[in-house]
Amino acid sequence: MHAPSEEKSDEAKDSFYEELEQVFDQFPKYHMKILLGDFNAKVGRENIFKATIGQESLHQDSNDNGVRLVNFATSQNLIVKSTNFPHRNIHEYTWTTPDGKTQPD
Repeated sequence: MHAPSEEKSDEAKDSFYEELEQVFDQFPKYHMKILLGDFNAKVGRENIFKATIGQESLHQDSNDNGVRLVNFATSQNLIVKSTNFPHRNIHEYTWTTPDGKTQPD
């Protein structure tokens, strides 16, 4: 499955998370489940999400995809681990512009 980008329609995003939930619910009931992937999301540091995301996010505020990811994680008793531990600056961004000076916000 491919997570829709931020500019995609709400219908496309709803469809993705509905399908993800259906697939996730088919997994056997193990003690631990790990879900890996790039969800095209910016997960912020909102206090309301702190139990699921911690406080080490690169972003101050979540975008729509970030809110959807956190809501999915919360509904499935998952934790977004990439925002739970501090990272060295070199590991905070997934890409840098070719000039090496700019990272996305």
